[in-house]
Amino acid sequence: MWRMEIVGLERIEAAARLLAPVIRRTPTVGSRVLSERAGAQVLLKCENLQRTGSFKPRGAYNRIANMPAAERARGVVAASAGNHAQGVAWSAAELGITSTVFMPVGASLPKLVATRAYGAEVHLAGDSIDESLLAAQEFAERTGATLIHPFDHPDIVAGQATVALEILEQVPDVGTVVVPTGGGGLLAGVAVALHAVAPQVRVIGVQAAEAAAWPDSLAAGKPIRVSRMSTMADGIAVGQPGAVPFAHVAELVSEIVTVDEDSLSKALLLCLERAKLIVEPAGAAGVAALLSTDLRDLPGPVVTILSGGNIDPLLLTRVIGHGLSAAGRYLAMRVTIADRPGALSALLGVVGRAGASVVDIVHSRTGMWLAVDEVEVSLTVETRGPAHRDDVLDALRDAGFRVHAEL
Repeated sequence: MWRMEIVGLERIEAAARLLAPVIRRTPTVGSRVLSERAGAQVLLKCENLQRTGSFKPRGAYNRIANMPAAERARGVVAASAGNHAQGVAWSAAELGITSTVFMPVGASLPKLVATRAYGAEVHLAGDSIDESLLAAQEFAERTGATLIHPFDHPDIVAGQATVALEILEQVPDVGTVVVPTGGGGLLAGVAVALHAVAPQVRVIGVQAAEAAAWPDSLAAGKPIRVSRMSTMADGIAVGQPGAVPFAHVAELVSEIVTVDEDSLSKALLLCLERAKLIVEPAGAAGVAALLSTDLRDLPGPVVTILSGGNIDPLLLTRVIGHGLSAAGRYLAMRVTIADRPGALSALLGVVGRAGASVVDIVHSRTGMWLAVDEVEVSLTVETRGPAHRDDVLDALRDAGFRVHAEL
């Protein structure tokens, strides 16, 4: 078993005092729909409303502020897909020192622009956070700047742990805390704080199934690198847990669950529609777990942390569409009709009588699989949910149309 000194409550409380003048005390808000789903009161801890749009400044500021003055004078460097980058850039600016950030080539444009706006010098390097981190480490060795790791340092863990102290103040009888998990700094901090102050609270980590390094790592008893990552939740797409977080999580967290891409998009859509909160896919991972996994009979109240809200509007548009499809509110299909006058009108008539609204339509005569007298219509319609989606498909098939549903 991987062993390392566990961060203590005294260090976390010191971080809370240090951060109090500069970090927002983010609200917790109730969610009726999630409460009904979980069978217990569910509240959302809105770190998407934190400075820079995520929980990351808690750890970054605590780490940088605790550096000796001579070390701070040489500046800091970080690697991040966006949230840690902004946290480091903002923290360095607040403390009056220079910062350099390495981001993956495909980093979100709004996160890139925001990081520069906070005063960091930004370089694009590599296709993943891990590759950007290698570039940041080389820069640190070459220039003497201090590498501010996104999760693998005790001061980072202690800073992130202050989220848990706020939760305990806002929801003193909290029974379960659900935590989006990438490298593990937030999960480790929450687990340490709750174990010290309220050990009865159940802590559950949540990873994207397409970037889930933690289950295998915990089974192996040491951090293991995941072989492949492909998820919209870039904020928790980390190839290998950090050694410091691993020591805490292995000791204190007994449950980590995974969620798929459909669940992430549906969770983001729910936050937008029902809670009126803009949350990035990684930040919605806890909500996705409550919606899609077998998390039942949880000790309540349940608090799930919305860890970030920095999402590219273009990605938000795509994820909303994906979420609507996953929730059965978009239906994309290909329908074969006869190539004669009135056939398309008849198809749309069935759709209209079934109560669906057409979003877009493409009429094609060129498919190799079509007979000479056939046409394929690609049709996307709005539906009112899975049951209505099935009703529309049944109505078309009952009317004699050949239908292939794509989503």
